[in-house]
Amino acid sequence: MLNAAFWGKRVIIESLGSPYPKRYAVMASPLSSLSSILSQHHSAIRVRLPTRCCVSIQSLSAKPHLSSSRCHHRTPPSFRPGFSLIFSRKFSQSHPNLPLSNKSKVPSLRSCIAQAALAISEVHPDPASASEIFPKGRIYHETYGCQMNINDMEIVLSIMKKAGYNEVVEVPESAEVIFINTCAIRDNAEQRVWQRLNYFWFLKRHWKSNVSIGRADSLRPPKVVVLGCMAERLKDKILDADKMVDVVCGPDAYRDLPRLLEEVDYGQKGINTLLSLEETYADISPVRISKNLVTAFVSIMRGCNNMCSFCIVPFTRGRERSRPVESIVREVAELWKGGVKEVMLLGQNVNSYNDASGVDKEVGPGANWRYSEGFSSKCKVNKMGLRFSDLLDRLSTEFPEMRFRYTSPHPKDYPDELLYLMRDRYNICKSIHLPAQTGSSTVLERMRRGYTREAYLDLVNKIRRIIPDVGITSDFICGFCGETEEEHGDTISLIKAVGYDMAYMFAYSMREKTHAHRNYADDVPDNIKQRRLAEIIEVFRDSTGQCFDSQIGTVQLVLVEGPNKRAPDTELIGKTDRGHRVSFKIAPVPHWDDAVGGNQNPGVGDFVEVRILTSTRASLFGEALAITKLSLFYSNVDEAIADEQNLKSSCL
Repeated sequence: MLNAAFWGKRVIIESLGSPYPKRYAVMASPLSSLSSILSQHHSAIRVRLPTRCCVSIQSLSAKPHLSSSRCHHRTPPSFRPGFSLIFSRKFSQSHPNLPLSNKSKVPSLRSCIAQAALAISEVHPDPASASEIFPKGRIYHETYGCQMNINDMEIVLSIMKKAGYNEVVEVPESAEVIFINTCAIRDNAEQRVWQRLNYFWFLKRHWKSNVSIGRADSLRPPKVVVLGCMAERLKDKILDADKMVDVVCGPDAYRDLPRLLEEVDYGQKGINTLLSLEETYADISPVRISKNLVTAFVSIMRGCNNMCSFCIVPFTRGRERSRPVESIVREVAELWKGGVKEVMLLGQNVNSYNDASGVDKEVGPGANWRYSEGFSSKCKVNKMGLRFSDLLDRLSTEFPEMRFRYTSPHPKDYPDELLYLMRDRYNICKSIHLPAQTGSSTVLERMRRGYTREAYLDLVNKIRRIIPDVGITSDFICGFCGETEEEHGDTISLIKAVGYDMAYMFAYSMREKTHAHRNYADDVPDNIKQRRLAEIIEVFRDSTGQCFDSQIGTVQLVLVEGPNKRAPDTELIGKTDRGHRVSFKIAPVPHWDDAVGGNQNPGVGDFVEVRILTSTRASLFGEALAITKLSLFYSNVDEAIADEQNLKSSCL
């Protein structure tokens, strides 16, 4: 049996005789293009029309009794008798008194399709588009994990919008499609996802009762879609979990989502978790999720080659591949036109960016790919193209009034040219994320990080020598396989020695497939892990308090992101160049543009000079001095420094 669905000027024909329908897409007008398909010995076709009506057409084969029985059995629930009567009348007028047993007078299947097309044109002379007649469904989405997952969801929404899913809702009870974008880095993140999946399963399983009592208002049971790293890591377990999930899609297969959702309509589970060596979604313009229109994420590369022993990312995100520079510049230009003032460049190993799209030859081992001094990598670069410093150079030059940040980097990829570029360009934020993971050289070796404690401290000293006012942040894992109290003490001493602005700290969570899972034992008890975690958090708080206190009395440039949630009517909040959050009271201040005239209240998207008055361990508070421009603020700073140096020289 063939199933034919008319969508505008296209007709989709599917063979329903197989458990896996085979699809054909052809133009509806030239019927001759269907002949090769329709000449097959199928017993019937079913035509689905845009207004949800359907036509069953019998093709009288050598075994008409089988044909008739099968055709009636496959009649769809959306079948409309009114249309059937119209079609049957036209068919009978064309073929009066046609005996079923008279095989020689039976019209061909091609003739039946011609009659169906004629009937369709008369019933719907001006058919609307499929997306207008068939609303694909409203989308609800949740995202867990890193900034890359947030940007991935923006890419997914762009793909779905192009496929006709135009509406996004705020609550899952109103959605026909539920996306949950997942993180597999730690077990806690996965447990939160399982809790949400249980609730989504409840919405689907008890849809009728939920709608009847007003708990839900979706038009049909929602399709539940799991995306991201957890989808890649636990695909089989997720699909087998009591039918709670309909589609599982890995990070490199988002383009396939519309097709996977269609498979669900045919009773199939949709799954695609294949990893790619090329997919970067460079041609897709993301649909921005954040209501903050001042800052935005831009992914510049995907995947990771580092193969740290504790990390699941290379197995869930695949190998490194970078977007071409030109595609990134185009996306940033669109953001600038839309009013974005700060862009965060994203990648699993962002500063190993390598645009080799214009490179044909492979390079020899170790050819000119410079790492940070004292650092190494187990993965060699085959093709060397434009590096991260080249990309930052281009962006900071072309968009002088836009601020740039990046995350998440690896310490091995901080060559000197990158550090000097950060020093010299005022619109590249003086904030460096430098994940240490541990302060012990022996644990670093088990983690396969490619450096020692000493090399890490040397890099910190070099960074602060080249960029004096830089803010440094980090990641730490406590309780890794075999970690002793002495090794834990090395981490505490490293935190004290460096003095971080901020850090992400976690107890170790063993991940399947990793090198540690295959070779080490997770032998540090949970209570010991939690005690060590509490200790490093306390040490960090003392350290970061000193960093924030050192800002008191200084004038910082703050990009206003919105109202302070604690005092939304009277205060604004934003971030400094180093990433510190600063709040200040709303008050009229001078504006950099004399044409504006008089004092103005700062607003969202303004760069504001703020004098820091007080600090806590996590934020700063100050008073607004003036609304300014990014370039103007730093030109004034440079002039002030030059005047101070001239004054010192004259005194000597």
